[in-house]
Formats: sequence, structure tokens, C-alpha cells
Amino acid sequence: MGKATIKATGRDRKTGWEMLRLGGQAAWRRGWIITGALVAVLIVSLYLVYQSSPGKHGATAGGSGFKHVAGQPGAGSAAPTFTLTSGTDGQVSLTDFRGKNVLLYFQEGLSCQPCWDQIKDLEHNQAALKTAGVDAVLSITTDPASLIGQKVADEMLTTPVLSDPSMQVSHAYNANQHGMMGEMRDGHSFILVGADGRIRWRADYGGKPNYTMFLPTAKMLTDLTAERAA
Repeated sequence: MGKATIKATGRDRKTGWEMLRLGGQAAWRRGWIITGALVAVLIVSLYLVYQSSPGKHGATAGGSGFKHVAGQPGAGSAAPTFTLTSGTDGQVSLTDFRGKNVLLYFQEGLSCQPCWDQIKDLEHNQAALKTAGVDAVLSITTDPASLIGQKVADEMLTTPVLSDPSMQVSHAYNANQHGMMGEMRDGHSFILVGADGRIRWRADYGGKPNYTMFLPTAKMLTDLTAERAA
């Protein structure tokens, strides 16, 4: 009688351990299923964020052959106003150009020689800019005004280059979303602000995978002419 009781207890213990083992395996499998589901949700969420980011997709080569996107604010939007310090001319405001078509050129700054070559090329093609309806050009970067002034003098440029060290204007235009330096620097963006203060055309050329840092003014004007809003 006693032996039978001992054997039954042993079987019960074995069965209990087996149940615990099977329960642990089930819990482990459930844990992996839950983890996999969470990872899938995270991937989908990141994809949706990426898809909704300004100017992150839909790149087109346009008539110029240079791939670009149109970030936000884009054509039809009121251009954010600003007043910034020029490297050579004191304070410059966007409202100073009301009644004119002004082309804003956001660029990486002192570390990007092609960006300065771009300004030089714009100056060499002023007649073509005028023909396309561009009355003035302003360049904006994030370097200190004093260093910008020295660079402008060294390059013998006449275009106002404005300092945006806090990136307040760059953020207002989301111009720091398209360059090879990430969000810490502006990319290679052209934004045409019409005489009424509204954006007529925008092209951000600085994005991956090509990271365009320079394009001939004629090519830029090809895109502007084809894509600008009335």
C-alpha cells in the first residue's frame, strides 16, 4: 500500500515537471510571436514615417537630367519670411524683395566648394536668369557671417550670402532635409519666391543617392521653366 503510494507520487511529479516543461516551451513560443509582431509593427511605422517625410521620395530627373524632389513648403505656399545677416551687406530681409522674383539657394557652406562654384555659375548666367524671370538670387547657409564674408571676398562674388547659424530659416523651409550631411546642414535646394511672396517653384537636388552639389545653371533653369507654378 505504501509502495503504491510512493510510485503514484513519482509519476505525478514526473507529469508535473513535463507540464512545466511544455508550458515553458509554449510561453517561449508565445514570446517570440509577440516579439515578431512588435518588430513588424515597428518596421511598418518607420516606413510610414519615412514615406510622410518632406521630400524623401518621388525623386525625378526632370528635363535637366538631375534627380530632385520638391520639399515642403512647396509651390503655392506662402514663403516663410526672414531677416538674416549677410556676409557683406548687413541685414537682409526677404520682404526687401517684395515685387520681385527672388531665387533662394540653400547650400552647405564653407566646407562645400561646389556650392560656391554654383553661386559663381549663377552670376555668370545672370542674363539667362533674367530671361527666365528671376530678378535676384539670395544664398543661405549656416556658417557665421564673418567667415561667409571672407569666403565671398575670396571668391569675388556679388551675390548676398546669408548666415543662418540657428537654422531657424533652414527649418522653416525644411532645407536641411536633402543634403549629404544629414539634418545638421542644408542640402542643395532652389526655391523661387514670386513677387507676391508665394513659392512658385522648388527643387531639392542634394539628396541621396547622387548627392548633387553642383548643376549648370542652364540645367536648373530647364527644370524651373518646366515645373514652375503660374
